[in-house]
Amino acid sequence: MSAGERLRTGRQVFIRRLTDDDRDEFIRRAAESREFHDPWVFLPTTPERFAAYRSRFDGTTAEGFLVCTLDTHALAGFINVSNIIRGPYQRATLGYGAFLPHAGKGHLSEGLRLVIDYCFTTLGLHRLEADIQPANESSKTFVHRHGFRKEGYSPSFALVDGTWKDHERWALTAPT
Repeated sequence: MSAGERLRTGRQVFIRRLTDDDRDEFIRRAAESREFHDPWVFLPTTPERFAAYRSRFDGTTAEGFLVCTLDTHALAGFINVSNIIRGPYQRATLGYGAFLPHAGKGHLSEGLRLVIDYCFTTLGLHRLEADIQPANESSKTFVHRHGFRKEGYSPSFALVDGTWKDHERWALTAPT
């Protein structure tokens, strides 16, 4: 497990950036959680796919965060902040998921609150969006609980596991 810098700390978890040192634990957690995430999320389960996944997070257009437990530092989940656009938009898109056995324990929820705070303060973003497949009720409930509002529907919006899937657009803006 990596000893990356804690960016925010909550009551049960802290968030930090994903690093190359996380490869083995991330792959193991992704493999253990594959059925739990199916058919919504497809995480890397090989070193090669992890390297490609990790390379997306350049610190400018995308950031990869891990949600880690305070007691053991285990990986409880991940939150990706992608498609960061600066200028007049100051926006990004979120992707997230809990790892088993941490699902349902509030770890990802607390981690999301920490990432939202980090995005709106440290990164200076104004808007966060989550694109969610319409049948993924648990994800829609999750973001709604965190203040996101449904803003629209996009047919054939994203290529997921080889098929173009419809998505609902959910968004949260920074407090003004």
